[in-house]
Amino acid sequence: MKDVYIKNKQGLTEEEFLKQYDYSIYQRPSFTVDMLIFTVINEEKENYRKLPEKSLKILLVKRGDHPYIGKWALPGGFVDVNESLDEAALRVLRAETNINDIYMEQLYTWGEVNRDPRTRVISSSYMALIDSNSLSIKAGCHEEDAAWFNVRYNLLQEKKEAVEKGFAYEQIIEIKLWNESEELSAKIRVTENLDGKVDREIIESVGIAFDHGKFIEYAINRLRNKIEYTSLAFNLMPELFTLTELQQVYEVIQGKELLAAAFRRKVSNMVIETNQFTKDAGHRPSKLFRYNSGWKRRI
Repeated sequence: MKDVYIKNKQGLTEEEFLKQYDYSIYQRPSFTVDMLIFTVINEEKENYRKLPEKSLKILLVKRGDHPYIGKWALPGGFVDVNESLDEAALRVLRAETNINDIYMEQLYTWGEVNRDPRTRVISSSYMALIDSNSLSIKAGCHEEDAAWFNVRYNLLQEKKEAVEKGFAYEQIIEIKLWNESEELSAKIRVTENLDGKVDREIIESVGIAFDHGKFIEYAINRLRNKIEYTSLAFNLMPELFTLTELQQVYEVIQGKELLAAAFRRKVSNMVIETNQFTKDAGHRPSKLFRYNSGWKRRI
C-alpha cells in the first residue's frame, strides 16, 4: 500500500507536491499518430485462364493544407490530451479515410527534432494489413483525396565497410509508389553500426510529405519479417482459399518468388484442407483450404 505520508526533500507529501506542481517547467512537444494501412489487391486479368496478379498497396491521403499542401502523406493527426494513442489512431483513421474499427499494431516512435516544420512533433506509427474489399475509402474534410498506391521496395545499393573492431553496414533503399494518376518516390539510407543501432535518413523524396517515406520503408521491412513467423497473411484471405492464392500473397509482400513445395511445407500446420474445390471457369479445380485457428508458432 502506498504511504501517502512520505515526504520529499522539500518536506512535501505526494498530495502536496501534486497540488503545487508547475506543468510549465518543461516544454511540451506535440504528439501525433500516423497509420500505415497495407492491402493486397488482385489486378485485372488480361487472360481469364490465368490467375490474377496481386499487388501490395498502401493507403495515402493528399494534404489539403500547409505544410506540404498537395503532397501525399500517411493518414495521421494530433493526439488529444484525454485520449490514448490507440484511441487517437482509430479516431484519426476514421476521420481521414472513413476506415473504422480495425486492428492496428503500434510499430515505431519517430522523434527526430526537426522532422515537422510546424513545431516539435513526436509521432507513433501504427501498421495494419487488411482486406480492402469491404472498405469504402473516403477522404476527410481536411484532406483533398484518399487513395491506394502500389508499393515497390528496391534495394539500390548495399555495402559493408570495415571499421575498428568489425564492420558497419549501409543500404540505399528506393520506395516507389504509384497509381493511375500519381507517381511518388523516396530514397532512404539505412545504416547499422557495431552495436546494432540502425539509423534511417531520407536522401530524396518526391511527392511524399514529411519524413513518411522513411516510415514506409521501415514498415515494409517489418511486414516482410512478421509474415515469416506469424499468421499476418491470413488477414487478407477469404474463409476458403487455394494454396496458390496464399503463396501469391506471401510473394507480393516479400517481393520474391517462392518454391511451391517448400512453401506448402512451411504453411502445412497453418491451414486445414477441406473437401471443396474451386469452380472458376478456365482453371482446373483446385483444393480449397481454410486457416487453422488453432495454429501456434513453434518456438
